[in-house]
Amino acid sequence: MVAKILDGKKIAEGIKEKIAGEISGWKKKPGLATVLVGDNPASKVYVSMKNVACKKYGFYSREIHLPESISQKQLLEKVAELNKDDAIHGILVQLPLPPQIDENAILSAIKPEKDVDGFHPESLGKLIQGNPSFVPCTPRGVIHLIKSTGEKLEGKHAVIIGRSNIVGKPTAILLLQENCTVTVCHSRTTNLAEEVKKADIIVAAVGKPKLVTKEMVKQGAVVIDVGTTKLADGRLCGDVDFEGVKEKASWITPVPGGVGPMTIAMLLQNTFEAAKRIEKTG
Repeated sequence: MVAKILDGKKIAEGIKEKIAGEISGWKKKPGLATVLVGDNPASKVYVSMKNVACKKYGFYSREIHLPESISQKQLLEKVAELNKDDAIHGILVQLPLPPQIDENAILSAIKPEKDVDGFHPESLGKLIQGNPSFVPCTPRGVIHLIKSTGEKLEGKHAVIIGRSNIVGKPTAILLLQENCTVTVCHSRTTNLAEEVKKADIIVAAVGKPKLVTKEMVKQGAVVIDVGTTKLADGRLCGDVDFEGVKEKASWITPVPGGVGPMTIAMLLQNTFEAAKRIEKTG
């Protein structure tokens, strides 16, 4: 068996084109503000990609670049300013933040109705309840990719490698809501390979190149690779040994071109939904 490729770039393009068609007649464009603190190279690339996508698909985009030395008070003031700005429907503060900043305080300061990253405590609480306002973008993209295979999720055993608040935990909740049996593995998990071998669905999200090998994968598993690490030669590498694992998986995502494009598509989807709700309530 050779796995079918889950082309995240193609699927994401379809989502973005559909959104662009729906907002083409809007007088007031959905507005997204991205806040970048400091000069982290990876963060600068991510923010740039998000703003390019906004402009291409008919969104209003505002990029705010703040110095690494900014105080928490100053950053909170900027968030408060954006909360009040009627042109902005979604606010994204790019993580990670400098050590002098309490990330939780910043994320909690964003108005829940503008929390298009889905990281506000209210957003995460509603997600756990099964009544989400905004689903974090990468987990939402992961679920969309899995569903696009046409495979039945109910009753499947899903193993997630990684327990971050950004990917691992929200993805686990979403898969539970699809009636999967979910195991979350992490740095303290013993016998990781044995746990992964049980999986019908594998979501790898730890940032360790080629952690998941062919020997760890059950025949016919769906494999979603969230990890992205830049190697010394400049190439991007995922958490999955793609060449080996594709010989056993039924479906697999590439890196790049898998989960990454879906994350941006889901950000636009969340911003679009935020704009519709805010404009409706006036």
